[in-house]
Amino acid sequence: MTRTVPSAADSEAPASPAAQPRLALRRSLARLSVRPRSILILSVMPLLAIAVSIWGWKHEWNLGVDSAVYRAGALQLLHGDNLYDANTLPTEPGWALLPFTYPPTAALFFAPLAVLPVQLSWGMLTAVSMLALALSVRVAIGALPKPAADGPRWWASPARSTLVFFLVFLGFEPVWRTTFLGQINIILMAMILVDMLVLGARGSRWGGILVGVAAAIKLTPLVFLGHLLVTGRWKDALRGLATFFGLQALMFAINPHDAWKYWTQTLPDTGRIGPVHWAGNQSLSALMNRATDLAPWASSVAMVIGLLLAIPALWLMFRFHRRGQALAALLVTAFWTLLMSPISWTHHWVWVVPLVVLLVSRLPKTTPATAWKRWLGTFLVAFVFISCVLLILPNGRNVELHWKVWQNILGDAYILMPVVLGAALFLRWGLQRRARNRAAATGDPEPDDLAVADAAGPAR
Repeated sequence: MTRTVPSAADSEAPASPAAQPRLALRRSLARLSVRPRSILILSVMPLLAIAVSIWGWKHEWNLGVDSAVYRAGALQLLHGDNLYDANTLPTEPGWALLPFTYPPTAALFFAPLAVLPVQLSWGMLTAVSMLALALSVRVAIGALPKPAADGPRWWASPARSTLVFFLVFLGFEPVWRTTFLGQINIILMAMILVDMLVLGARGSRWGGILVGVAAAIKLTPLVFLGHLLVTGRWKDALRGLATFFGLQALMFAINPHDAWKYWTQTLPDTGRIGPVHWAGNQSLSALMNRATDLAPWASSVAMVIGLLLAIPALWLMFRFHRRGQALAALLVTAFWTLLMSPISWTHHWVWVVPLVVLLVSRLPKTTPATAWKRWLGTFLVAFVFISCVLLILPNGRNVELHWKVWQNILGDAYILMPVVLGAALFLRWGLQRRARNRAAATGDPEPDDLAVADAAGPAR
C-alpha cells in the first residue's frame, strides 16, 4: 500500500542560504546574446508592436486607450496644467476620454511618451511590456528549485523554457488585454520580481528601490514593501519607502496643486476609476457588490472578508518564506492584494504568469498516483485565464446585477481561483499531516521520490 508522506518542500525546516534563488541576469543575457534564434523569437512581438503602431499612426488608428491617457497625463504635467480638475484631459484623443487615475508621480514617468504620437506611444509601451513579460518568466524560472538529475531536461534549460512560456502567455487574457490597452501591469510586475527575487535576494544595496518606484506609479505595489518588512528585509523596505516618499515630495515641489488634490480628493473617489460592479473588476468588492445588487454595505463586508483572508494568507506566505520558496511567498501577497483592492481589472491579474510557471515546474515532482491532481489543477488555473470566460458573459449597463448563480460563478472566476488554490493547499497539508501521524503510529514511515526532487537546489 502506498502512503502519502510530506516532501522535503513541505517541511518546516528553514532553507539554507545556499538554497536561496540566485539568478545571474548578466550571465543569462550573455548566453542569450550567442543564441540568434532565441533573440529572433523574443524580438518578433516587440518589433511587430512597433510596426503596427507605425502603420496605425500613418492610417490614424485608435491604438491603446490607456497608453493614450498616460501620454495625455505626461503632456498635462509638462505643460504645467492640472491632472485631476476634470474627468478627462484636454490632451486626450476623442476616442480615449478617460480620467487620469494614477498618482501625479506616474505622469512624471510617462513623460517619454509625450514626445511620440499616440499610436507610437502604444507601440513603444507594448514593446517594453513584451520584453518585461520575457524577463518576468526568466526571473520566475530562476527562483524555482533546480530540477532533479533524472528530471525532464527541457526544464533544465531556462532559455528554452522562457521562450515556450513567453509564447504561451501571449494567449492569456490579462496579458493580451494589457498589451491591447497599452497598460503597464506587466512592466510593474517585472520591476517587482526583479527587485524582490534578484536584487533583494543578493543583498543588493538597490533592493527595494524598484518596488518603491512601482508604488509611486501605481499605489498597490506598496503592499510588497510590507512583504519585505515582515519577511525581515527591513533595509529593502526602508529603501523602498524612502524612494516612494521622495518621489511624492518631488511632485509636491513640481506641482503642489495636483499632488494635494490627488491625496485628498482623487484617491478616495473609487468611482472615478470605473463602476465597481462591472464584470471586468475581479476583486472581493466587485463580487459582493454584484451579489448584493450594490448594497451600501457590500464594500465594507468585502473589506472585512479580505482582512479575514489576510490571516491564512500571512500564514501561507510565512510558510513558503521559511522554506526558502520566495516566489511562492511573493505570489501569496500578490493575489491577496488583487482580492483586497477595490478595483482589480482583469488586466491587473498578470500575476498568473509566474503562478503558472511555478505550477508547471512542480508537475514532474510527483508520483503516478497523484500526477493527475497536479496536472488537473494546473490546467484549470491556466484555463481560467486563457478561456476568456468573462468575455462571453453579458456585461455592462448593470447587467451583472442580474446574473444567475452559474453566471456569478463564472463571472467571479479570477476571484475564486486563488481562494480555491489556497484551500487546496491547506487540504493537502492537512491530509499529509494525517498520513504522517498515521505513519508514526505504525512505526513504518515510507519516504517517496518526491522528497528527493524537492530537496534539489535552485535553478540558475
